[in-house]
Amino acid sequence: MPGIYLHIPFCKQACHYCDFHFSTSLKKKDAFLIALKKELQLRKEELAGQTVTTIYFGGGTPSLLTGDELKAILEEIYIHYRVASEPEITLEANPDDLTPGKIQEFAATSINRLSVGIQSFFDEDLKLMNRAHNAKEARNCLEALCKYFENSSLDLIYGIPGMTNARWEQNIATALSYPVPHISAYALTVEPQTALARFIKKGAVPPVDDAQAQEHFFILTETLAAHDFIHYEVSNFGKPGFFSRNNSAYWQGETYIGIGPSAHSFNGRQRSWNVSNNSQYITALAGNVLPATTETLTEIDRYNEYIMTGLRTIWGVSLAKVAAEFGQRYTDYLLRQAAKYVEEGLLFFESVPAENGEDRVLKTTGKGKFFSDGIASDLFLLNLP
Repeated sequence: MPGIYLHIPFCKQACHYCDFHFSTSLKKKDAFLIALKKELQLRKEELAGQTVTTIYFGGGTPSLLTGDELKAILEEIYIHYRVASEPEITLEANPDDLTPGKIQEFAATSINRLSVGIQSFFDEDLKLMNRAHNAKEARNCLEALCKYFENSSLDLIYGIPGMTNARWEQNIATALSYPVPHISAYALTVEPQTALARFIKKGAVPPVDDAQAQEHFFILTETLAAHDFIHYEVSNFGKPGFFSRNNSAYWQGETYIGIGPSAHSFNGRQRSWNVSNNSQYITALAGNVLPATTETLTEIDRYNEYIMTGLRTIWGVSLAKVAAEFGQRYTDYLLRQAAKYVEEGLLFFESVPAENGEDRVLKTTGKGKFFSDGIASDLFLLNLP
């Protein structure tokens, strides 16, 4: 079932590791909101006859918007799209925005899930990353949040330079002390053209230690498993019934449209993305023009994408699906490429019931999860003989 993603491209300040599209100036916010609603209107036919089951406000920092501004966007969606009776509506938020009053404001909308960018409960980590909040605000917002939202998630980052195993364990323990049913955890990645990359190059910040990040990952998976979290995607852990429906749909190849500058869309055969420039986005929509670039995926592109997303999740890669959608040559290639990883204990085959008997599903082992992206790239097909 399809979803709608809305990119809100504003932040109070630039995190040192972030390479997403955003602006620290709110001067064009009103014009942007007009353009966002116009794009929703112009693209309604893309989901005609379909029911939207998830709505996701990402960014940027969507929690910079007011409750009334969010309500107006949601009203626009309900006017032009058929929405499920109980959709998952997620808002990404930063702790410094989530005062008790702001949380109540969001709770008064139809938003029913908050995803909070905690990243760390230690001030030294937050300063290194140039986060806008401090450790006290992180704790305070979770205490208030849990009074109004049963469905919530928090983000953590591991592999931060200087973060010991003990400090990482304390971060996890602090997260688990709140009744938050979903945790996303990401290894700190040094993206080109970010402040963090420049600091590391100059020697002002130590480089990321991949071995340390790997240790953090295994500490994380073991600890959360002991607390009944299901590791349903490499970076995501949820209690039963609290997986992110939005992200799960993305990993399983469902249709979604991305609204806002830099937002991506996918319909199973084509991928498109909007211009990553607020002024150009606003100007184009003012003239009723969609500022998007579209590419049609080749069969090989679709196969590679299925391998990448499948290996990252508990759903794995179905041999029956590969054979049905891509043919036996793809299946044979996959089996040949996967053999060495199965032998090394990084991949395994699980037999599952299927309509026509039994299916074999390729999955990563507990050890293999950390390496899933690298393994997937080795299973990619460049040219089919």
